[in-house]
Amino acid sequence: MLSPMTEWSLLTNHARVLVCIAQDPGVRLRDIASTLDITERTVFGIVTDLTAAGYVVKDKEGRRNRYRIQDHLPLRLPVGREPTIGEVLGVLIDTTAKDSEPLQDATNEVARAKPS
Repeated sequence: MLSPMTEWSLLTNHARVLVCIAQDPGVRLRDIASTLDITERTVFGIVTDLTAAGYVVKDKEGRRNRYRIQDHLPLRLPVGREPTIGEVLGVLIDTTAKDSEPLQDATNEVARAKPS
């Protein structure tokens, strides 16, 4: 049984980083780290994992990176019917906002949620 002081989250840091990228494809690693209250080095490792797995494509724009989520890909470890990354992100982000492109407007609560 978990003690009241134990911190945990339903979403892994990989999922939370993916939500941040979906919210802002031009986001800096430093900003993701600050939003999620994890180290920049951890964010770098997670983005490297997501890129190596093919879920995120990194494009260079000048001195900055811009990210594209490959939302058609299935989850890494299927649970049932193998939903795509886009379907999972669709549950986590607001796709009804005016003038928004799919996967770019994540709710602030999800992106900023700290394990509790």
